[in-house]
Amino acid sequence: MSGADLAWALPVVATGYLVLGITGFGSALVIVPLLAWRWPLAEVVPLALLMDVVASALMGRLNWREVRWDVLRALLPGMVAGALLGLGVARLHPGSWPLLALGLYVVWVGRRAWRGVSGSGPASPWIGHLHGLGVGLVQVLFGTAGPLVLAWMARARVPASAVRASTPALMTLVAAAVLLLMAVEGRLSSPALWSRLLWLLPVGVLAVFAGHRLAGRLPVEALRRTIAALLVLSGLALLVNAVRQLG
Repeated sequence: MSGADLAWALPVVATGYLVLGITGFGSALVIVPLLAWRWPLAEVVPLALLMDVVASALMGRLNWREVRWDVLRALLPGMVAGALLGLGVARLHPGSWPLLALGLYVVWVGRRAWRGVSGSGPASPWIGHLHGLGVGLVQVLFGTAGPLVLAWMARARVPASAVRASTPALMTLVAAAVLLLMAVEGRLSSPALWSRLLWLLPVGVLAVFAGHRLAGRLPVEALRRTIAALLVLSGLALLVNAVRQLG
């Protein structure tokens, strides 16, 4: 990895995982759009997923007692199907339109979260499966399914502290499953991928610890507002990246 690439990637990864440590999600929403300015998206997504498996597992372990497995369990069957579907869609080279749609969705979710719009409570299992389908699909294509998980927990009226614990716990499982599928397809065999991971992962782990320490000092309402603002900003970043690729 060149010096210029390293000078760009290190602060991006540190920022992304500092955000994860504070809010429980959002690392990929920072990392993927910004790293995609220098490297192809097809190379950025596996790198982000490899870092997310370690960082999200660490984050989930730090908040294990607050994980809402009852809310997350409904997503799992659909997630598997969505990941398989995503691998098929990726072969079609759909361009930037899905990224544009994802950006619009993320901004919409963030705006609702900022306004304090609450969810409708527990939904039927089929709604959970459909939501899980979207999680698996988006994670394979963009590595940024955190907002979909957040939207599901908002619907179930999960408190901000439990959101912070539950999102990384689920994303660990999602990222690990998607990486397994990518390994079967040979997408993890690039020497450049592992070289970048060797440089960037230690920075990400340290940033998670720093963010976790900072989060303990934030009031619940401030944490909710931080999550909402992050969603809007990351959605706008996705939109800018999508428009740039379309142009």
